Amino acid sequence: MNDPVQRPADGHTPKPKVKPKTIPIRPIESQEEDLYEVRKKVYPRAVTGVFATWRWILVWVTQLVFYGGCWLEWNGRQAILFDLTHRKFYIFGLVFSPQDVFYLAILLIICAYALFLFTAIAGRLWCGFACPQTVYTQMFLWIEQKIEGNRNQQIKLDAEPWGVSKTAKKTAKYFVWGALALWTGISFVGYFTPIKELIPAFVRGLLGGWEMFWIAFYGGFTYLMAGVMREQVCKYMCPYARFQGVMFDPDTLVITYDQERGDPRGSRRKATDYKAQGLGDCVDCGICVQVCPTGIDIRDGLQYECIGCAACIDACDQVMDKMNYPRGLIRYSTENAVRKHWGRKEIIAHVMRPRTLIYSAVLCCICIALVWGIASRQPVRMDIIRDRSVMAREVEDGLIENAYTLQLMNVAETTRTAEISVTGMEGIRVLGDTRVAMDPAATKSVTVQVRVPPEVAPKGAHKIYFELRTTDNEVVLREKSTFLMP
Repeated sequence: MNDPVQRPADGHTPKPKVKPKTIPIRPIESQEEDLYEVRKKVYPRAVTGVFATWRWILVWVTQLVFYGGCWLEWNGRQAILFDLTHRKFYIFGLVFSPQDVFYLAILLIICAYALFLFTAIAGRLWCGFACPQTVYTQMFLWIEQKIEGNRNQQIKLDAEPWGVSKTAKKTAKYFVWGALALWTGISFVGYFTPIKELIPAFVRGLLGGWEMFWIAFYGGFTYLMAGVMREQVCKYMCPYARFQGVMFDPDTLVITYDQERGDPRGSRRKATDYKAQGLGDCVDCGICVQVCPTGIDIRDGLQYECIGCAACIDACDQVMDKMNYPRGLIRYSTENAVRKHWGRKEIIAHVMRPRTLIYSAVLCCICIALVWGIASRQPVRMDIIRDRSVMAREVEDGLIENAYTLQLMNVAETTRTAEISVTGMEGIRVLGDTRVAMDPAATKSVTVQVRVPPEVAPKGAHKIYFELRTTDNEVVLREKSTFLMP
């Protein structure tokens, strides 16, 4: 029988050739994806209540401090002034110099630990009530509501075509916003240039370039952040929103929606037996979303966009009151409290836990150290600089002389007279007039020559001590230096 397959001489059957399949290439459809969600303007609804009252109290307190602090006077000068030109920083009766920068470092550490402590206890209290972004946004929203109307009126106005009424309202709003932002910038610069000199110079157009730049910069950013970007700053720009989660734990007080009590949601009449219909306490009115300044739904759970302003709590409590339901459907609570149905007593008992105790202890220690450091600091300071151009020289009578420059700083606002002396070697003395008068809050440079007999010490460097004694309250400073023997 004839074999249809041709076999080679070695007897192996060759594999049949397989024709490769052709895969058709389909055109790739072009797709565009936005890196960020397209912004939908948030129209926060005005709300009243306990937390809304506290927010306005914090607005008034913080802005009275900010706008009013630069107008306070102390000892014939501005009470709070950071005079960069003369490198003097005045805070009421305290005068600081650049050498006191460690006090600023300690203050920043205190602020950081306070933020950690408050966040561990009650979440984003700073963001919701005292953050400048929240405070100024609240002020700008109030202006907008007074000019354009309530939430529904604002939505309707933005949907209307441009006309005389819309143009007038928008122009008035932007003008008031701009005036507030400008005054904010002037007040900010007023802490660095005396405000009573700044305003007349600004009106006459005589301000320097730096003052004009910072007024425009700070005022412009106030307008941009609080008037234009608003919740976008909290959602995309603020780093605190991103790392807040690492400072939370199951016993941290946060704004929570009681899902077990509220769901299933649904609208109903006030007199309806909603429990017989299988409904929860949430009437699904959506007011908690309408009052939120970042436009989130707290019923979806804790979200990083939530700034902890508690506006949804005030809104929900009002709805519960109208429906004759108990308050607290949305409330400050903790993860453990919601899950285990704790009451207020159990929640408060879990506030003092290892994390908060450690934060509190560290914060107290740092605050005590700062207060002690400021209270015990010397009113007079002295820095010693050896004259390196002439290491040592022999003068008349064979005496050995070294030259020094003493930087004397009077950090008090009273004139002081001080006496300079030197010790550490036998027969050592300061040449010339050793009595120095120091002006209030001023620095004075004094050049002195120190001489010793040649036989009192061998060749090399020897420790000596400069002493400064004031004549009014006998303040004594003792600073170490070196004396070179040739």
